[in-house]
Order: sequence, then C-alpha cells, then structure tokens
Amino acid sequence: MGRPSLALGTSGAIRCYRLDSGYRARALHRDFDGRVRAVERRGKTKAAAEAALKLALRDRAGVSTRGHITADSRISALADAWYAGLRDLAPTTMEAYRLRLDRQIVPGLGELRIRELTAGVLDRHLNLVADTHGVAVARMCRSVLSGMCTLAARHDALIHNPVRSVAPLGGKAKKAPRALTVSQLRQLRAALTYDNRAVARDLPDLVDFLMATGLRIGEACGLAWDAVDLTAGTIAVRATAVRVGGEGLVVKQTKTDAGARTLLLSDWCSTMLRQRAARAAPDEQDRIGRPVFPAPLGGWRDPSNTQADLRDALTAAGFDWVTSHVFRKSVATLMDQAGLSSRAAADQLGHANTSMTTDVYFGRKVAATGAAAVLEVLSHDG
Repeated sequence: MGRPSLALGTSGAIRCYRLDSGYRARALHRDFDGRVRAVERRGKTKAAAEAALKLALRDRAGVSTRGHITADSRISALADAWYAGLRDLAPTTMEAYRLRLDRQIVPGLGELRIRELTAGVLDRHLNLVADTHGVAVARMCRSVLSGMCTLAARHDALIHNPVRSVAPLGGKAKKAPRALTVSQLRQLRAALTYDNRAVARDLPDLVDFLMATGLRIGEACGLAWDAVDLTAGTIAVRATAVRVGGEGLVVKQTKTDAGARTLLLSDWCSTMLRQRAARAAPDEQDRIGRPVFPAPLGGWRDPSNTQADLRDALTAAGFDWVTSHVFRKSVATLMDQAGLSSRAAADQLGHANTSMTTDVYFGRKVAATGAAAVLEVLSHDG
C-alpha cells in the first residue's frame, strides 16, 4: 500500500543533514496546485537550519493560502474574509453586518476553528444572542453566519452550511400588515396642518408626499428638484439619503435596479410640489441640486431625525402606531383594493419581488374579499 499523499498546504517531516559549513534542513511541501516540492534552508547549527526552514514553510503556506480559508482557520479570520468580500450593499446594511460581527459573532465564536462550527454550537450561540439582545438581532446574526459558512464551504473548510440545521428562532407571531384607511389618511392630513410644531418642521407636505407616492423615508429625504418634472407630473427616484458611520449624512444611488423608478404623481401631489417649487425658488435653475424637502435649518434631511419628528407629530395626532412605512403599506393596500396588480404595486414601491409586496405591504383581513359574490353559485335557489 502506497504512502498517503500530503494534504494541500502541508509539509512532511523535517530532515537535517550535516555539511562542512553547518547543516541543511529539508522537507517536502505540497502546494495548492497539488505538486509536492522540496524546500530546504541552511544554517550554522541544526537548530538554526530547522528554524529557517520552518519560517520558509510558514511563508510558503501564507503565499499559497492568501485569501484561502481552511478548516483550521479561526472564525474571526472567516468573518474578516466574508465581510471584505461583500459588494453592492447599502451602507446601512454594511454597518448593520459590521455591528453584528463586532458585538456578537466574533466575541462569542471568534476563537473557534471553522471545523468546530457545528449546528449545536451555532444553535446555542444564537439562542444566547436572542435571550440577551432579542430575536431580531439573533436573526440578523444567523443571516451573517449563514453567509460566512457558505464562504467556508466554497473553500472546502466545511462540508455543508451548518446554519441550515439550526432550529428556527422563536418570537412573536408575525402580525398582518396594518394600513391606514382613506378616512384615516384624510383625518391625519388635516390634523397635521393644525399642529404648529409639525408645520414648523415642514411635515404636512412631506406626509402628503409619502401618502401620494409610497416612497421610503430615505428616498423622500434624498429627492432633489432635478428629479422632479413638474410639466409631466413625474418624479425620478434615483437616490436615497442615509447616515453612514464615519461619513455622516450622504445621498447615494438606490441600492437596487428595482428601487430606481419613475413615478407618475396624482394631480393634488403635483399641485403641492408646484407650490413648494415656487416658494423654494421661482427660477428652475436655482433649484438644481437642492432637496425638495430640506431640513428645517437647511440642507438634506436626516431620515433618522425625520422619523423622530414624525413620531412626535403622529403621536400628537392620535396615530401613535403609524410609521413612515405604514404610508407605504397604505399605498400598496389602496392599489390592491382598486384591483391593481401586485406587480404594479411592487413597481410603485420599488420592490424587486412581488412576494415582498403581497406578504409584507398589503393590508389584510378585509371583510369585502369578493368571495361572497363568487360563492353565490352555491345558493340552494340556484
């Protein structure tokens, strides 16, 4: 039976030979191209020759495995490699992943070897995170760990992704989407116009715009006059305002192709924007590059600060359960009730998949589902 071959990236036993000028240390090393090569170093003493060879083998393995993950790599190294490979994600998503790595995953699992990353280890860690930080944080950690394990499997450091075998994380049952009715929308619009604090923060027009378009709060805050065509009554959604750690508030392109869209406005929304344009600057050239909904003190609105202002105003108006996302759900629900397709609603909201629109944004538990008329065929009188 032949001698088993060396594993990739490993070396055989070191042998030393005495020379007239000292010692020669030699070992066989199997590189990542599968070939076995002899590596040797010399020294005045046997120990010096062995030490020089060990350094050479270490450096050789480093060159061969640069960017490579093995079963003996630490989870902390896997985390760095996975994060460094992320591309085309929103800054907020990148920041959220970095927080989960730095606060939960690396402190809890970072010193383990990848080969020690079993479903049981992951299950215990995620349940501890859920108990300590909540189910939402644990679910994001699970998503990050799944991406890391997929990377490890691509490098043959894991046979399969063990996250798939982890038990589902508990939590409250998901509630059906809740949307505002037409009468509630009208009531809220009226209430905001009588709130002096909301008026001073320029919230009535912003809320009207969210109701009329279903835009995300960041998209509304990042809308510039360049993207508004008052003649055609359309807006081009191309950017979003977001606060990025270390950079501050930035206005960047939408993160997906589906998010970039052109929307036709209702007549009343177009009228509101024309009035704002006249107040902002009579000359169209003077509005170029300026935000449609600037911050109270000027410049781009911060979505987080705007959310806080909205929360105060909505609570004062008796709608403390409403958030900016409820306006998106209300737009989707009204489109659904009007008989428009889920594809049309997804295009309005900037969703790539209609399943997101129907599952998360359409208000449900509607009494008039249309089933009563259809089921009349079962009448005994028929």
